[in-house]
Amino acid sequence: MTTWITICDTCKRDGWETGDMNQTDGEALATLVEAATTGLTGVKTRRVSCLMGCKKACNVAIQGRGKLNYTLGEFEPTTQSASGIVAYAMAHSTSETGQVPYREWPQAVKGHFVTRHPPLPDDK
Repeated sequence: MTTWITICDTCKRDGWETGDMNQTDGEALATLVEAATTGLTGVKTRRVSCLMGCKKACNVAIQGRGKLNYTLGEFEPTTQSASGIVAYAMAHSTSETGQVPYREWPQAVKGHFVTRHPPLPDDK
């Protein structure tokens, strides 16, 4: 089953305005995450404008139909962060419930979890 990595492309970390400001930190992270998923199956990416986690920028959501879903934040737009996000999403995609045992979490995502959302109920 596909796991989606939803990346906020409007996120700006503290101090953003002192950089070159050609792109937001969220755009930079999105580009890195998208590159890290190239050729992978089971994981897809999409960008959204604002996950409303501005105080914890950069933010991503890890989502899968019928599974626990997670919001993670306070990432730096680095290849290490992107690799950790993608590795966690791959583990999420192979998990029946969306829960990934802590011992399997990539180091790059530890300490970045903001919220966990239960799966939506079936419409009946």
